[in-house]
Amino acid sequence: MSLNRRTSVDEPILLHSYDSVSVCSEVELADTTGGGTGTGTHSPLGQDSGGLDGGGGGESDGSAFSHFSQQHGHKREHQQLGDKQPQGASPRRSGSSKAPGFATIAEEGERLDGGGFSFGFRPANGSASGGGGSLAGSPRGSAGSGRGGPGSLSERAKPLSLLPLIALIFYDVSGGPFGIEDAVSKGAPLLAVLGFIILPLVWSVPEALVTAELATTFPENSGYVAWVTAAFGPFWGFQKGLYAWVSGVTDNAVYPVLFLNYLQEVAPVLEDYWARLVFLLAFNLALTYLNYRGLHVVGEVAIGMTAFTLLPFVVMCLLGLPHVRPSNWLVVDWGEVQWLPFLNIMFWNLNYWDSVSCLAGEVQNPSKTFPRALAGAVVLVVAAYLLPLLVGLGVTARTADWELGYFAAVGQTVGGKWLAWWIVAAAAVSQIGQFEAEMSSDSFQLQGMAERGFLPALFNKRSKHGTPVYAILASSVGIMGMASFDFIQIVELLNCVYCMGQLLEFFAFLWLRVRYPSLHRPYRIPLPTWACACMLGPACLLLAGLVVVPWVMGDVAVIAFTFGTVAVGAALHPLLQLARQRGWIAFEGTTPLEFKEMLYTMYVPPDEEATPAPPLGGSSINATAAAAAAAPTYVAAVYDSAAEVGTQPPFEPGGDAERRSLLPGGGGTGGERRRR
Repeated sequence: MSLNRRTSVDEPILLHSYDSVSVCSEVELADTTGGGTGTGTHSPLGQDSGGLDGGGGGESDGSAFSHFSQQHGHKREHQQLGDKQPQGASPRRSGSSKAPGFATIAEEGERLDGGGFSFGFRPANGSASGGGGSLAGSPRGSAGSGRGGPGSLSERAKPLSLLPLIALIFYDVSGGPFGIEDAVSKGAPLLAVLGFIILPLVWSVPEALVTAELATTFPENSGYVAWVTAAFGPFWGFQKGLYAWVSGVTDNAVYPVLFLNYLQEVAPVLEDYWARLVFLLAFNLALTYLNYRGLHVVGEVAIGMTAFTLLPFVVMCLLGLPHVRPSNWLVVDWGEVQWLPFLNIMFWNLNYWDSVSCLAGEVQNPSKTFPRALAGAVVLVVAAYLLPLLVGLGVTARTADWELGYFAAVGQTVGGKWLAWWIVAAAAVSQIGQFEAEMSSDSFQLQGMAERGFLPALFNKRSKHGTPVYAILASSVGIMGMASFDFIQIVELLNCVYCMGQLLEFFAFLWLRVRYPSLHRPYRIPLPTWACACMLGPACLLLAGLVVVPWVMGDVAVIAFTFGTVAVGAALHPLLQLARQRGWIAFEGTTPLEFKEMLYTMYVPPDEEATPAPPLGGSSINATAAAAAAAPTYVAAVYDSAAEVGTQPPFEPGGDAERRSLLPGGGGTGGERRRR
C-alpha cells in the first residue's frame, strides 16, 4: 500500500539534523509498504537525506528533497519511506520500535545508518541496524562535499579559541587608548575619567552580557540578525543587519585615517592630497588581503598585536606613576564642554561588543568561550583606557593639548623620545588590529545573512581559507567610500545608525526572555528578566539620546546619513524578496518567517566538553533534506525521546507547555504560517 501525503503549510515537520532541529514544510512524502534497504542521496542544495531500512523484502530508494516550493525556483523532489507504522506508535530507545511511519530513535552512543540525521541533539554517524527503521545517507553526500547551515555539519574546523577571541573583541571595541584624547579636549579631565568609570557599567557590561547570552543561544555568523529575526521577523532582522553593517564599515574607515594621522607626525609628505589617497588605498588593500587569508591568521596575529599595543603603556604607567598629580584629574570648565562630540567619542570608544557575535559560527565551544572571552575583554578594555588616561592627565596640565596623537607627547615627557616612537608604532599596529577585527565581523555578518537567505548566495561563497570572499570585497569598497571624512565626522555619522540597531537588539533580547523563558540558553545572564530590563534601561536612554540629539540640533550630515540608511533598508528588503521570487538572483533559501523556524534551524550544543561543537556555515539553512516525520504526533515524540536519551531538547525542563505550543496544531506563536 502506498500513501502520498502533502503536508499543510500549517504543519511544519520537525527534523533533527545533527545538533539542530529544522522545519520542513510544503513537501510531498510517499510511504511505501515493503521494505528492504533504503539508500540516501545528496541533496542538490547541499544537505543529505537518507532512505529507511525497511523490514521486509524488496528495496526502496530515498532521494533528497527540498522543502521549498516551485514558486521560489527550487527543485521539489520526493522521498520514499520504509515500513508504514501505526499513527499512534511512539518511538523508544531501542532500535526495534519505530515512530509513526518513520525512523527509529537510536540509543545514545549508537549510530544511525550513514549518519545523515540523528534524533536528539547529538551528532550521529555510522549505522544502527534493527527493526526496519534507521536512516541512511551520508552527511558528506555522494561526493563528500556536503555543506549546510547552522543545522548541519561540515568538515571546516572552527578557528577561534579563547585568546584569539579576546584579542578580536579587544580590537573590535578598543585597540588601546588611541582616540580617547579628544574626550579630554571636548569635555574635561574630570568628565573623561568619570566617563571611563561609569560608562562601562552603564553600557559596556550590559551589552557584553546580552551578547554572551544571545551569541551562545544562536551560535551562527548572522549574529544579531538572527536574534532580531527570532523576535520580530525577517524585515526587522534585515534592518538590524543593514544598520550594523553600515555603521561597522563606517567605523572601519576611522582606522586608516587615524593611522595616517600618526604617520604624518613623522612623515609630513603624507599631508599631500594624492599621497594621502594612495596611502589609504594601499592600507585598505593590504589589510583586506590579510583578512582574506583567514580568521586563524587574524586571530593569532591579533594576540601578538594586543601585547605590542599595550606594552608601551604599561611602561609609561610605571615610569609616570611617581610624577602623577591627582589634582589634575579634577579639572573641569563646564562652560567649555562640547557635550555631543564628547558623548559620541566616549560611546564610540566603548561600543561594538556585539560585533563578535558575527563570528559565533567560527568559535570553538561557544557556550563556554564566549562568556569567558567577553568578561576578559571588558576588564582589558577598561584598564587599557583608564590607566593611561590617569597617568597622562596626572603628568600634564594643559587640557587643550589633548588631541589625536597626544599620548606620544606624554610618552616623551615620561620616558623620552624612544617611548614616544614606541607609542607611535603601537598606535599604527592598533589601527591595523582594529581594522582587521572590524572587517572580520562585517564580512562574516554578510556571509551569515546570505546563509540565512537574507542576501544573495554570492555573499556566502568562501575562499580556500574559509573566508567570505565577496563579503570582504563589499566591506572593503564601503570603507574606501568613507575614508575621505575626518575622525569626528565619521564617529558622529556611524553612532546614530549604530544606536538604532542596538535598540532593536536590546528589545529583541527582552522579548525573547519574556516570550520564550524556557528556551535553552547555554549561557544565561544570572538575573531575572525584570532585572535585565532595569539593567538595560540606562543604556537604552543613552542610545535614544544619541539618536534624537542630532535631529534636535539640526546636524544635516548625520540626519541625511541616517535617513538614507533607513530608506535604503526599507526599500532593499522587499526588493530582494522580489528578486528571489522572480529568480533574478540566486539565494541560498527563503528567510525564516518566525521564531519557530529560527528555533528549528539553530544549533544548540548538547555537551560541548564530551562532544565538540560541529562547525557551522556552508550552504542553505533552509535546504533541509529529510528522512523523518510527517505526523504531528511524531514531532512531540522526538522532543520526548531527546530528553529520554539524555540529550538537550531546545527548551529547558519545565517548559513543556511552551514548547508544545510551538508544535503543529499546538497553538501559540507561529501557529499560523504565512505562505512564502
